[in-house]
Amino acid sequence: MLQIEITDRIATVTLDREDRRNALCEEMVDQFSAALESFRGVGVRCVILRARPGCKVWSAGHDINELPEAGHDPLAWRDPLRKLIREIESFPAPIIAMIEGSVWGGACETVFACDLIIAADDVTFAATPAKLSVPYNVGGLLTFLNAANLRIAKEMLFTAAPLSASRLCSLGVINHVVQKSSLDDVVYGMAKRIAANAPLSISVMKEQLRILAGAHAMAPEDFERIQGLRRVVYNSHDYAEGRLAFKEKRKPEFNGE
Repeated sequence: MLQIEITDRIATVTLDREDRRNALCEEMVDQFSAALESFRGVGVRCVILRARPGCKVWSAGHDINELPEAGHDPLAWRDPLRKLIREIESFPAPIIAMIEGSVWGGACETVFACDLIIAADDVTFAATPAKLSVPYNVGGLLTFLNAANLRIAKEMLFTAAPLSASRLCSLGVINHVVQKSSLDDVVYGMAKRIAANAPLSISVMKEQLRILAGAHAMAPEDFERIQGLRRVVYNSHDYAEGRLAFKEKRKPEFNGE
């Protein structure tokens, strides 16, 4: 599900599950984890995460077939997307998200977790859990809040409407938006500059920034309430309807129950 290439201490990881629009599943995440572990052993200094050139969808997000069944306790569910985010954030070298094609659902969070984001000028991002009646976990919401301000995060999550890469770049969510023909040159040029710098210094600064970005004070009872709120959605009619409508390729009928 992934293509791996290493050149001059720069690793390229290419999503290669086009039959499922690069939907993020447990098997893909396990392959990604194994790749990152191998990169540590050979001294990779920068990782580029991309899809195949010319793709229309960078990733369709979390594979809906792996979402828990209605009524399943979400706190006991093994979530591969959370593992993917942790792997990206904890890897000692910078990871650049190279975006060509639209980004949907949990793939937005995956991209936002990367250290740098460079996108082609026709790219859009759509956070779509509300279209499926899927709740978001605390870690995922913090990824959004660390990438975008509160109002932009709310707009993305509440409307599920696509936002252009150029708009997100103007808001500081994306580092650069470039013409598609220049995407490779810009991304690999930045990767080479990173790889030429001191890797220990960069890895320490990345870990410091990760800790600081996660330093959100919260009372234990508030954390428990936030986690518990997810059960309201997972136990609902709308959650079951959202999954069924997606599989039947029809518009869901939500009733708020």
